[in-house]
Amino acid sequence: MIGATIADLHNQRRETIEGGRTVYTEPDRIIIRDPGGQAYVRGSDLYRFRYGARDIRTDTVGGETRTVVIRPDGSEIITVVGPDGRLMRRIRRDPRGREIIIIDNTYRDPRAVGGFYVDVPPPVVNMPYDRYIVDAQEASPDVIYQTMVAPPVQRIDRRYSLDEIRYSPNVRMQMPSIDVNTIVFETGSWTIPPDQAARLQVIADGLNQAIQRNPREVFLIEGHTDAVGNEIDNLSLSDRRAQAAAELLTQQFGVPAENLTSQGYGEQYLKEQTQGPSAINRRVTIRNITPLLNGGQASLPPPPPGTAPPR
Repeated sequence: MIGATIADLHNQRRETIEGGRTVYTEPDRIIIRDPGGQAYVRGSDLYRFRYGARDIRTDTVGGETRTVVIRPDGSEIITVVGPDGRLMRRIRRDPRGREIIIIDNTYRDPRAVGGFYVDVPPPVVNMPYDRYIVDAQEASPDVIYQTMVAPPVQRIDRRYSLDEIRYSPNVRMQMPSIDVNTIVFETGSWTIPPDQAARLQVIADGLNQAIQRNPREVFLIEGHTDAVGNEIDNLSLSDRRAQAAAELLTQQFGVPAENLTSQGYGEQYLKEQTQGPSAINRRVTIRNITPLLNGGQASLPPPPPGTAPPR
């Protein structure tokens, strides 16, 4: 049983040292602190796909685990995960066997150097701040939808992998975002109260409209905490908040699970600069990362090497 608050997880967390890195293992995710002190969280979102599935098949070949979720209409969502638990590819196959690649996290641009952190300058934003970071509580449904399909704030000069986008703030910041401040999390909790769930309707409508327009759209749901508590707790808590929002959007509002991905950032990006409790900082943010994944092209991303393009 996974606890309902972060305090419940303390006795389920294991700490080990591996190659100079400190690894904190929880039942459904890991948190890694590098020797330099940088920490990040990595979870599995496969459980989100089980909702409404007709059948699920999993097999492991050559260290890669391939999970096929079969939906009642006969379509399949194929998720390939590497030996280290990292998402490699996500594919949707329709009942007629046609496949579209939604995420190809194996791609590495020839200009990519080092790990997954990309050191680029902050983007130049030539648009009103309230259209670059949209306040969901104040924005109209039209503004929310327009933000979800808005182009990057500047030209994207290459494709980025999902991991590069997750772990590089200045890469993510090339896309406008929506602060979902219509839902408020209690301190130490990732539960979305039932009376607040309905407030996601406008967000879900915008997501569904954008995905109907382009079935390859990928939206990153980012989880955040306030500065209360320790860094490891806050990374875990924020990641669970992001996944709770993604799960609710699928189960209650029908947003396709495969078009959502999530990542927690803990207390790294405080909206209100305070070390005390802050409801404003306990939030989730949504942004369209499709142009980052496909190099700024509005059309289809290039297929991986050796595959024919979809017809």
